[in-house]
Amino acid sequence: MSKAFVRNLYESYAGASGPDDFFGQVKHTVAGKTVSDEQISMIVEAVLRGLALEPADRILDLCCGNGALTTRFFAACEGGLGIDFSPTLIGVANKHFVRRPQESFRLQDVLDYVRCAADPSLFTKAVCHGGFQYLPRSDAQELLELLHRRFTNVQRVFLGNLPDRNRIDAFFGTRPRAANVEHEAASPLGIWRSIDEVEALSAACGWTATVRPMDPGYYAAHYRYDVVLHR
Repeated sequence: MSKAFVRNLYESYAGASGPDDFFGQVKHTVAGKTVSDEQISMIVEAVLRGLALEPADRILDLCCGNGALTTRFFAACEGGLGIDFSPTLIGVANKHFVRRPQESFRLQDVLDYVRCAADPSLFTKAVCHGGFQYLPRSDAQELLELLHRRFTNVQRVFLGNLPDRNRIDAFFGTRPRAANVEHEAASPLGIWRSIDEVEALSAACGWTATVRPMDPGYYAAHYRYDVVLHR
């Protein structure tokens, strides 16, 4: 149910945005308006620094959306692969954001991919920006376990834009919200997990989690956080 909800949510955003509004298509918006290039640069810089991405790295981008962010990660390394389950968004990625033969995008559920990837040893870094919160606990745990066990050359994983359950009031304020919305993967913002929860989940899967401070100028810094996982 949650996967169908999230897929339909992103398909609707992609359909409602202009064909060249690449960041509007993937919900990088405030009050319905696409955020500035400066804001996008903050995201890219956070990922590049958090992963310590180098020219020889090959990156795996899980929940890559339309590739508008992924292409900037690819440009900083040897290339890699983006995975997403939205047909519309992967169509945009393949049309606009494949620059070199060693860059590609694939239409597939991310959990299905990490379960059966034929070439997991190719990748040295991984990122899941804005998608991890839509995975229920069992799926999130399996994803991290498989990345640790099967993708043995991946030394760092960046989990980005996670909504913090301890700061949920900073987002909603006095606005009404559905009961238990913080626990629902099938909701517009996904599951709100505290830093302690993500650290414990990561440790159970073999990773050490380090919280990365967001740029205070980032539009969602008051209620979201980034985490880098290390072996």
